[in-house]
Amino acid sequence: MAIADKLKTLPTSAGIYIHKNAMGKILYVGKAKNLRNRVRSYFQSSRNHDPKTRQLVKQITDFEFIVVDNEVEALVLESNLIKKHKPRFNVFLKDDKSYPHLKLTNEEYPKVVVTRRLVRDGSSYYGPFLPTTMARNTLNLVNRAFQLRTCEIEIDGNLSRPCLEYHLKRCLGPCVKGLCTKAEYQEAAADVKTLLEGKNKELAKTLEARMWQFSDEGKYELAARYRDLHRTVLALGETQKMATTADRDIDIVGFHREEQRLALQLFTMREGRIVGRREFFWEDLEEGDLFNASEFLGIVLTQYYSTDYVPLEIHVSQDFDDRAVLEAALTERRGRRVKILDPKRGKNKHLVNLVETNAKIAFDQRFRVLKPDTEKVLEELQEVLELSYFPERIESFDISNISGAENVAGIVVFENGKPARAEYRRLIIKSVDGANDFASMNEAVYRRYRRILDEGRKLPRLVFIDGGKGQVAAAAAAMQALDLEQIMLVGLVKPPKQHNQISHLIVHGREDKPIPFDRNSHAFRLILQIREETHKTAIEFHRKRREKRDFSSELSEIPGIGDKRKMKLLRNFGSIERIAKASVEELKPFIGGKAANDVAEHFAAQRRLGGAE
Repeated sequence: MAIADKLKTLPTSAGIYIHKNAMGKILYVGKAKNLRNRVRSYFQSSRNHDPKTRQLVKQITDFEFIVVDNEVEALVLESNLIKKHKPRFNVFLKDDKSYPHLKLTNEEYPKVVVTRRLVRDGSSYYGPFLPTTMARNTLNLVNRAFQLRTCEIEIDGNLSRPCLEYHLKRCLGPCVKGLCTKAEYQEAAADVKTLLEGKNKELAKTLEARMWQFSDEGKYELAARYRDLHRTVLALGETQKMATTADRDIDIVGFHREEQRLALQLFTMREGRIVGRREFFWEDLEEGDLFNASEFLGIVLTQYYSTDYVPLEIHVSQDFDDRAVLEAALTERRGRRVKILDPKRGKNKHLVNLVETNAKIAFDQRFRVLKPDTEKVLEELQEVLELSYFPERIESFDISNISGAENVAGIVVFENGKPARAEYRRLIIKSVDGANDFASMNEAVYRRYRRILDEGRKLPRLVFIDGGKGQVAAAAAAMQALDLEQIMLVGLVKPPKQHNQISHLIVHGREDKPIPFDRNSHAFRLILQIREETHKTAIEFHRKRREKRDFSSELSEIPGIGDKRKMKLLRNFGSIERIAKASVEELKPFIGGKAANDVAEHFAAQRRLGGAE
């Protein structure tokens, strides 16, 4: 049926419409209070259309529509279809992340991690956490008090001795037979589940009963452990009570736009205090996308609150067309009256202005390459990798050689997101002949952490390996030999023939779930910075080794030039090219007159030979 004929059949009821191109691809999804009037408006005179709409109309060859009962249903359906199909001409909420949750994994020996991705994998999810720091604080408490594992290894109880986490009383040690039975570990996991479900009083009673039981049995060490857990749970219950008895439950939205780029900020306010912030960015807005700023706000807020926590009030910088409809939809979701306000004066207007100011700062940080807050970057990295702990210390390894010659490793260290150059190390690979990156990585990792353990120095919480599954497996074997399997290993995988790029990450123990590299993420930019530092360190050391080798082999051909004279020339001239060009008078102060004559004559003879050829 032709478009003209379809237009005649359009109903006057509410619904959504879907514009498609000649290939059947969805170009745009919209909603309408009156489908007939709204859809027909696209195909009437284009003089009142903005540039984006004119471009859209040129590509429309077909459309579909779905009738719904009311505007609220149309709003929700439109949002769902936009998020599903991501049509080119719709404003889409990019970089969308939900609030952080805690995930109790669905494993025989579960662990708890921070995540923003909720998937149907059998795991239990708890949250959202506001402010976002509460997720990390709760995770730290769980690890410290209940001692669930944080590693990625397969637990079979066959390891000969526990890792450092057990000795620091941060893990029950289920990996070693006799330290913790399966039943004991699962009891601790069940306690964590009860805690995260908010059943603090119920858990406190259980822990108190265990405390008295072990006390009566004369097991005073166990009784003391459950006494401490009982106190911790009661204290956490009071903290949660304070955090959830919100006097005011408000989200505040503001944005800043320049040309095709836009930064939007959403602040969360609880009990009259700002406790959290979210950022969203658009880099390729077309001319007409903000022709109607109120339409933009309506679309973005509808998408945002379709999957996330709904507050009782939302304050925006200006009114928008679908405000009443969105209020009704959110009220239905929340189960209580939700208000969307655009304050004109007073404290609330000041808060909206504050959010817009922060949107401008975020815009500058994103698009003018200003430095973001390193703690937030590391928190994002923790969530991306689903770490059970904050990665305050990161180390990274890279191997460098040419056909196996001058095989070296570069090691860099980052503390709290910044390079600790005084702790960089360079290793000469000793046990490997030829080009074997896997064996070289194994040696480098083993030697590095064997020495750190012997000297009692600080271990990293996260290690990056420049390479894929083979390099990561080699590093993991070294870690296993040292009982350091609690340290997460992450491989930085390069695409074929693009050695300066990263295509994705692989986490040891989760190799079947690669993490795509996102260049728009501050966490991934930090990873790229660490990788480049590591690569540079390894390459520079390899180059110096190669130059020294070439230098030594060339000078060894000259009678009377031993190791001491070679080193003097190397220190003072820096390269064989400079020595070859030096005069007798320039060489004489360092190696004496006769040797200087011999060196100068040697290179002069080489130049004459080169000219004859």
